[in-house]
Amino acid sequence: MTEWPETLPQRPLADGYTEEAPDTLIRSPTDQGPEKIRRRTSAAPRNLRVSYLLSAQQTAALDAFYLDTLKGGSLAFSAPHPRGGAVVEMRFLAPPVYESAGGAYFRAALQLEILP
Repeated sequence: MTEWPETLPQRPLADGYTEEAPDTLIRSPTDQGPEKIRRRTSAAPRNLRVSYLLSAQQTAALDAFYLDTLKGGSLAFSAPHPRGGAVVEMRFLAPPVYESAGGAYFRAALQLEILP
């Protein structure tokens, strides 16, 4: 399994961090009364939105990791969970988005999912 590069920050910025619990329910309409609800699965991905403050070199390293190592985000990788620190398997949901943070620094916004 490919690992998150050591040359990149190991923890995201607190600002902009969101984590979404997986939706594992299925709802079925009924003729009368409330919908029936049951659990669809016990294993579903958990979505994350994280941001990192990166130097120009780190931005190039993240691009190479995403485009080359992960083949455009098609492969999963292992990384420490931002909240708990345990190593988990993740993959990109969308390409990284870069925004200038002034000087030679950039804010990289990532949409990831933690795989079950």
